[in-house]
Amino acid sequence: MSFETVKSRRAFRPHIAWLFAIFALLVPCASMLIAAPPQAKASSGNADQIARGKYIVEDVAMCGTCHTPRLPNGQIDRSRWLLGGPVPYLPAWGDSDWPQQEPRLAGNPPATNEQMITLLTTAIWTDGKPLHDPMPKFHMTRADAEAVVAYLRSL
Repeated sequence: MSFETVKSRRAFRPHIAWLFAIFALLVPCASMLIAAPPQAKASSGNADQIARGKYIVEDVAMCGTCHTPRLPNGQIDRSRWLLGGPVPYLPAWGDSDWPQQEPRLAGNPPATNEQMITLLTTAIWTDGKPLHDPMPKFHMTRADAEAVVAYLRSL
């Protein structure tokens, strides 16, 4: 190998060093651009919680059965989903505490988030008394109750 060849290789090495330096600076910047911002990550987690709440409300607890008005043919009116309405069932025996109207749940449930979670985990209403029939006496986990409240608030 001649002296000229060695000299030309040394002249090339600083360029390689610069390329590595630029690469080392660009990789963290690119990863910051690619990574989702904290709000997106939070909303993704919230979307999962809302989806779980929707599943519980619609397919497990069946809240729409009572808390949604009905069409004249007796079918649930999905255009007024969980907006409250007349109780569609009567007790088999006389009950003076039987409600005539179901409260709205969509968007603005009739209690604070914490009170709704208490209702869904203990079956105790905001007045500290057990729920009246026909409301089911749920004993959900806190996570499930929070998911239900997140879904109701999202409507």
